[in-house]
Amino acid sequence: MKKSFIYKNSLSIVFLALFVAALFGQTIFGWKVYNSELADVGQRPLNLLYYLRSGHFISATFENFQSEFLQMMLYVVLTIFLRQIGSAESKKLNEKEPVDRDPIPTLDAPRPVRSGGWRLKLYKHSLSISFAFLFVFSWAMHLVGSFRYYNDELGMVNKPSIDLVSFISKPDFWFESLQNWQSEFLSVASIVILTIFLRQKGSPESKPVDAPHMETGK
Repeated sequence: MKKSFIYKNSLSIVFLALFVAALFGQTIFGWKVYNSELADVGQRPLNLLYYLRSGHFISATFENFQSEFLQMMLYVVLTIFLRQIGSAESKKLNEKEPVDRDPIPTLDAPRPVRSGGWRLKLYKHSLSISFAFLFVFSWAMHLVGSFRYYNDELGMVNKPSIDLVSFISKPDFWFESLQNWQSEFLSVASIVILTIFLRQKGSPESKPVDAPHMETGK
């Protein structure tokens, strides 16, 4: 029986829908919070379009993005080399796995595999490169947003603004970044360790329910 487009893409569709809903909620509530801050210092509220360009919105949005992409970049790269006995998230301790084999340029292989050369060399690392780019971009946008918001707060109390170099040397930006990074590192450590002992029937992130605790990999 032929499966529908929605069935075949339901995992990405659901997560993208959840993302859009959460981002919409963050935007509306963040807008209200920021306008409340402006009202407290006697300034006029921003309309929604102006809020979307504000440091408050940019900082809050990309502060979360950058930590997620950092987590995924490190997870993709570190799982190449590092192991955790018993974890469903680890490669096996002493065996080669399908992801380790050299690519074979079959007819249905991706085009870079069939092309070979520099395209193949780049494609072999394209996932980690993409996550690294997304992390650096999100980190830079978080920095720009936080810098704007910090100076906006100074302006609210009639204090002079500071330059970017002075801002990045302050603890505010690094506090925002590290409080997100530590939560992502903890979440990865949790799934790596908990999948040693706990199971979820039907999930590809779990080992089979009857698998021994010390069996490594799925």
